[in-house]
Amino acid sequence: MLLGRSVALKLALRAQHRYSSLAATASVAVSASGCVATPTTTTAAACVAAAAAAAACVAAAAAAAAVPRRARASAGCSVQSVRRMSSLSAPVRSAAAAAAPAAATTATAADAATSELSSRRFRNVAIVAHVDHGKTTLVDKLIKQAGNNVSADRVMDHNALEKERGITIMSKVTRVEWKGHTFNIVDTPGHQDFGGEVERVLSMVDTVVLVVDATEGPMSQTKFVLMKALKNNLNAIVVVNKVDRDSARLQDDEVQNEIMELFMMLDASNTQLEYPLLYASSREGWAIKNLSDSREPGMTPLLDTILEAVASPKVNPVTDPFTMLVSNIEYDNFVGRVMRGKLYSGTVRVGDRVQVLHPEASTSSAEAAAQAAAATVAEEGRITKIFCMRDGLVRHDLAEAIAGDIVSVAGLRGNVNDTICHVGVTAAIPALPLDPPTIAMTFSVNDSPLGGQEGKLLTSTHIRERLVREAENNVAIALRIMGESVEVHGRGELQLGILIETMRREGFELSISPPRVLFRQEEGKRYEPVEDLTIDVDSEFSGIVIDKVQLRGGEMVSFKDIGSKVRLNFIAPSRGLLGYSSEIKTDTRGTAVMNSIFHSYRPFNTKVQVGPRNGKLVSMAGGKCTAYALNDLQERGTMFISPGDVTYEGQVVGESSRALDLEVNPTRAKKSTNVRSKVKDENVILTPPRAFSLEEMISYVSEGEVIEVTPTLVRLRKSARGAIKL
Repeated sequence: MLLGRSVALKLALRAQHRYSSLAATASVAVSASGCVATPTTTTAAACVAAAAAAAACVAAAAAAAAVPRRARASAGCSVQSVRRMSSLSAPVRSAAAAAAPAAATTATAADAATSELSSRRFRNVAIVAHVDHGKTTLVDKLIKQAGNNVSADRVMDHNALEKERGITIMSKVTRVEWKGHTFNIVDTPGHQDFGGEVERVLSMVDTVVLVVDATEGPMSQTKFVLMKALKNNLNAIVVVNKVDRDSARLQDDEVQNEIMELFMMLDASNTQLEYPLLYASSREGWAIKNLSDSREPGMTPLLDTILEAVASPKVNPVTDPFTMLVSNIEYDNFVGRVMRGKLYSGTVRVGDRVQVLHPEASTSSAEAAAQAAAATVAEEGRITKIFCMRDGLVRHDLAEAIAGDIVSVAGLRGNVNDTICHVGVTAAIPALPLDPPTIAMTFSVNDSPLGGQEGKLLTSTHIRERLVREAENNVAIALRIMGESVEVHGRGELQLGILIETMRREGFELSISPPRVLFRQEEGKRYEPVEDLTIDVDSEFSGIVIDKVQLRGGEMVSFKDIGSKVRLNFIAPSRGLLGYSSEIKTDTRGTAVMNSIFHSYRPFNTKVQVGPRNGKLVSMAGGKCTAYALNDLQERGTMFISPGDVTYEGQVVGESSRALDLEVNPTRAKKSTNVRSKVKDENVILTPPRAFSLEEMISYVSEGEVIEVTPTLVRLRKSARGAIKL
């Protein structure tokens, strides 16, 4: 049926009333009965409404032309009228297309105030600290204080390795509601090997909550994360945690002064120096603003401080197109690839058509900005899911998300540091540059005589695909394909050890080379990475530690008493620290705590001495080890195997008491004779073998050896027969 003149006029008047702020010259006015175009002067809104009415008129005419003649006649519509409408469709559509952008802009401006008010309700913060200073436990208490239903402890550590080791490996985001505001809280790792996780989430937040142990004070990772936050113009809220411990160094403001000195050493601005300071016990679940305050259970002071001290997100107007920087990637069995990040502008809804902009990698802020401007479109698609995390890591679906929020989206195959945006956006969001990797290890197929008996994923293709998938999400890891092998670049032995352990549990078998330091060549000179090394040790062992570190090229920066221990600070080359973590445990009887962070690149130090290592006991035969053979061999060194273990030629079965390698036969059995000896037939007493964790094995392996990793065992073997030191 046809649209009447009165209906069209009503639509135009309604549009004119709603968009009365726009004034322009209308090019078309619709005469609904005859659809005649006549120029007139009206508001732009009326023009848009008239064009829309004309389009509706044409659509109605097309529908009328499709119905039987009898139906058209009964409706009073002639074929001539339909033809007149069809002939006018082209200019009407042109007028509508010309006026549509003005209407869209006006509609967006009308809704902008409401959306901006919604963006102001967000508070995006990251909880950062040194390892074991209580970040994850603090997040647990904040979630419970906000009224969320959380019964378990450490709800943010969902990975099996995180639960076993009690450390955070991957950064995670959850949200809580507090006094009408939404807090997006990011839990970050504390170990320096996972510093890349901290670096990439700083772009999502507006403030960091710096947690400092009341006994240890600021540590190496504390300095690292604070330095990154201050460089990105982020303010901090300082929480001195574990103040209920007897060893807390709060008298005479000792720890408080150390924190202030750290801020000043990192060139914090006057605004950044005026940080709020709170005291807490995350284990007991309370936080206070002054040490004299009542220590009643509750995190209200900290939540109120976040609400007051953290500014709302600094985002572009919601009238801009949607843009989001990808900071993390996960895999879901139901929705596939999931990308998490912060919205920098606009609004995104489920079903929106978007694109992925991929910038090249960069090493500086200026280079990152240039690469972002030259980003290429990697993919186009639609958003299939939008969700956030509440109650820890419980997923909640969202219909839309606005600028300033931190959400996860699905439906695309973007990578970390990519920009997801509306189609038509040409510039990506610059990503923060990361510190470079410092060590490398080569991952290869397990080609030992016992290879392929336990694992399910054995080929070089399996290994390469798995490592490529890891590098897509973990920006602190880089790959170099070398034929059948893959060289993996990372931050430290723990980071690569976690990767190897994860692959082992997934069913991989592989061979791992000893770690090596990555050097740089600049202007014909060789540069090596050096680290800021901090060692807390009992005073009685400080002498041997200083001697060993200086022998490895370390320069002492400071020596400080902290209770019954001393804190030694060095600048040492990464090359000299390889393998020292296992040696320092022996030298200090396991009492030393060693932490380090990347410092800078310096000219290659030719005076670095790793120091002599004992040789290895290398098996010269294959088969099951016997107690008879091990009883004789344990006099020559420390054994790594037990009776009944299966060994093969070339496997390292122990550490020699001398500097050279020694070939031994751990499978030798006692010859059977008819002669019985009471003395020789008595029970054999063996010393328990030395056990290695994967990280300890990485620290222990020497040049010319490889680590054999299977789902159940970790072995050490010579890479070739010629590698034996004779």
